[in-house]
Amino acid sequence: MTRSTDHRGARAVLLFLGIGLAAGLLSGLFGVGGGTVIVPLLVLLCGFDQRRAAGTSLAAIVPTASIGVISYAVSGNVAWVPALILAAGAVVGAQLGTRLLPRISQTVLRWLFVAFLVLVIVSLFLVVPSREAALDLTWPTGIALLVLGVGTGVLSGLIGVGGGIVVVPFLMMVFGTSDLEAKGTSLLMMIPAALSGTVGNLRTRNVELRPALLIGIAACTTTALGAWTATLVDPVVGNALFAVYLVGIAVQMALKAWRGRSAR
Repeated sequence: MTRSTDHRGARAVLLFLGIGLAAGLLSGLFGVGGGTVIVPLLVLLCGFDQRRAAGTSLAAIVPTASIGVISYAVSGNVAWVPALILAAGAVVGAQLGTRLLPRISQTVLRWLFVAFLVLVIVSLFLVVPSREAALDLTWPTGIALLVLGVGTGVLSGLIGVGGGIVVVPFLMMVFGTSDLEAKGTSLLMMIPAALSGTVGNLRTRNVELRPALLIGIAACTTTALGAWTATLVDPVVGNALFAVYLVGIAVQMALKAWRGRSAR
């Protein structure tokens, strides 16, 4: 860790709980893991280094995503088999991404990802699938889902972004899935990858278990609220809110890319 290593005081506990509450709400509302909230806040507010923040976030995502899946499944908004296909592809892709990591410029990757997010943000205002739309699984669709999973995993391995911010818009815009089913399916896809990553991080001691537990428990209390809120929000409004969320991520990524360029 880069600064304070005391994570047992009352202030630290309150910070972890607050981070968890925010991450859980966003996870349920947008179908994302919450890592884009957890990681920067652990670094900025709690003195974690980037690697340990990512490992702790991944561990906290497991219970958070699980509660989110249950919440979406209750209303029938989880495509179970497609989610497992996506997860299988993501696990393979993540391994490819980590192997490619030393060979590819992080700065270039981040700028390309910012450009991708800009396209997604614009598309969210052009394509709004019906709430009744469902993901029909066929052989071509299954292959396309596997490719999407691999691509998402590679991106995750290369620049550490979660799958939800890629999978949710792709399921809506390319596969014509409703926004709710896209979010529920995305959350289910994350669980196997998060479990696998957490096991690896435990072996390398890149996880702070107590903070991860506090964040995960707090997140579980608001994930269902976020998922319930998503069902009440009009799809157009939901897309607009998701676009705002993606703008925040794009700004984060652009700042990292700019700093990487300046460091050269």
